[in-house]
Amino acid sequence: MTTPTHARSELLFSYGTLQLEPVQLATFGRQLEGRADEMPGYSLAMLKIDDPEVVATSGKTHHPVVTFTGNPTDKISGTVFAITPEELRHADEYEVASYRRDKVRLALGDSAWVYVDANSARAPE
Repeated sequence: MTTPTHARSELLFSYGTLQLEPVQLATFGRQLEGRADEMPGYSLAMLKIDDPEVVATSGKTHHPVVTFTGNPTDKISGTVFAITPEELRHADEYEVASYRRDKVRLALGDSAWVYVDANSARAPE
């Protein structure tokens, strides 16, 4: 069963494991369709994941994590997905406590949710 397009009212930007088909199937129950975009002003690092369920779902012990730098030349490439509010809650459950969900402005102009380092500075609105 597919979700009606009109119900997909949230935009989610992923630069990491939420782009992987097995993670999408386990988290959302479907494969997501998205488009490429970039998130300016952030830099990328790797985070060790200790949650065995998240590691089993992603198949990875280290996940990418971004932090706000404010430098417009720092850019993170990723994918924007249109999802439902319920699917956004499922994404919140998938992400470990080291991540925080923030709203960001993407290079192509959309405002989307993204998971950033929980200790990162917040981008100005």
